[in-house]
Amino acid sequence: MRIIAFLVLLIPGILSVYGIKLIRDSFFGIVESIFINVFVQLFAGILFVIVGIGFVGGYLLHRDRKKNKTKGHFETKK
Repeated sequence: MRIIAFLVLLIPGILSVYGIKLIRDSFFGIVESIFINVFVQLFAGILFVIVGIGFVGGYLLHRDRKKNKTKGHFETKK
């Protein structure tokens, strides 16, 4: 079961790392072959980083809420 959780977190992590690479390449003017220009590549890199970090953060927050480790900081009010 832990290997599945590891794989679920590995894919967004790789996506975030690739997004950081795209952002770095766009600052230096290196355009990947799948993108039209530098600005599209920069936008895609920022999007990949936000989605990847957001998924990993959401997963960890959901896990901590389930185990009651948030001490009420992130609880939803009813």
